[in-house]
Amino acid sequence: MKITDEIFQVGGGELTSPEDAAIYLINFAGHAALVDAGCGRSQKRVLKNIRACGVNPEEIEYLLITHCHFDHTGGVKQIKDMAQCKVVAHELDARFLEQGDNTVTAASWYGSSLEPFVIDRKLALPREQIDLGGRHIEAIHTPGHSPGSVVYVTESRGLKVLFGQDVHGPLDPSLLSNREDYIRSLNLLLSLKADILCEGHYGVYRGRDEIDNFIRSFMT
Repeated sequence: MKITDEIFQVGGGELTSPEDAAIYLINFAGHAALVDAGCGRSQKRVLKNIRACGVNPEEIEYLLITHCHFDHTGGVKQIKDMAQCKVVAHELDARFLEQGDNTVTAASWYGSSLEPFVIDRKLALPREQIDLGGRHIEAIHTPGHSPGSVVYVTESRGLKVLFGQDVHGPLDPSLLSNREDYIRSLNLLLSLKADILCEGHYGVYRGRDEIDNFIRSFMT
């Protein structure tokens, strides 16, 4: 699904498998990155969709993880092994991925287990820049849903695009969720004034009013 001529949804829902969170592809003139990787049960369809967007999987330079949950990370190791890309995640979630923790990653919710993998770049600052083909993607720490939840922000064709996976939560003690952090993070998302929101399960929102209304609906 085309979002701009540089950004596409290549996984999630009917595109791959119902249990997959959304997977987004960024392609800046042949320099590519994926945001999240689904559960890993439909990787052939993910790769087919990537190629349909004019990108060879081997051109993927980064796999940007928004948080550690299995519906976003179960497919990471397969893509990392195939594309030899660098995996980026916040350090507060990285340890659960490197340990293969099936509780905090919610792999057990899916009747599965997470195969551990190495995080190549561990984010630690409130905001960090990632270079992709001379363009910038900003990683912003937004804890609450998980301790190390991150959103990614970039510009495409004059539009500010926010990859805010799982804005909606949920919050659960087994996931180490924190409601106070979550509300603070939602307020931070509102302050970004994005033109496009690419969410994990609720689709793509366009226009600041639509995005603000969606985010605020989870603040009560």
